[in-house]
Amino acid sequence: MIKFYFSPAPNPAKVTLFLEEAGLEYEAVPVDTRKGEQHAPDFKALNPNAKVPVIVDGETVVFDSNAILLYLAEKTGQFMPADTAGRGQMYSWLMFVASGIGPFSGQAVHFKHYAPGTHPYSINRYDFEAWRHWRIVNEHLANRAWMIGSDYSLVDMALWGWARAVPFVLGAEAWSELPHLKRLLDEINARPAAQRAEALKDRFSFKAEMDDEANKAMFPQNARLPA
Repeated sequence: MIKFYFSPAPNPAKVTLFLEEAGLEYEAVPVDTRKGEQHAPDFKALNPNAKVPVIVDGETVVFDSNAILLYLAEKTGQFMPADTAGRGQMYSWLMFVASGIGPFSGQAVHFKHYAPGTHPYSINRYDFEAWRHWRIVNEHLANRAWMIGSDYSLVDMALWGWARAVPFVLGAEAWSELPHLKRLLDEINARPAAQRAEALKDRFSFKAEMDDEANKAMFPQNARLPA
């Protein structure tokens, strides 16, 4: 059985959705990042980068959410195109999510909601880039049902993980400017597997407060700031 180390964040959610869609048996292992459990030696032995998600499949350890999606798709033969042209599109859009959507959305969230002090330059940069990336996706979805080809794929799952957080990333009115993305999100949310994926976090207790303990665990770089 696959061991799945996760938290309620967007990147683990992608993997939860794939596991549920593929009907794979897995043991969910919560990692409370606001308590700093990602820095424990046993966890860092699995992922030296101290981030979730991670899966352990027998003797195989895979970290990084997008790497895990590819691994599971190859393992099961599900949710990836069979043809070379389709694979090319899959890799391109998956890396777009990995190198653009996730990082810029994450940094926008950090500087808007969590960074100490005021950072107008950083907020402007990351909010601009987050919007730019999400608008590209929205335009891409204007005349197609799914991100690649005519079938639901791991790219849609990767996007879903972050699309759930769009109002927190971009602001409460974001959906009015991203209707095609919202349509995709709603369609995935209606799937039973997505509902099971969303419910997973409710089976466990995670720290909710962003207090001093959480800030030290989540943002260790702040220890270098002057007192």
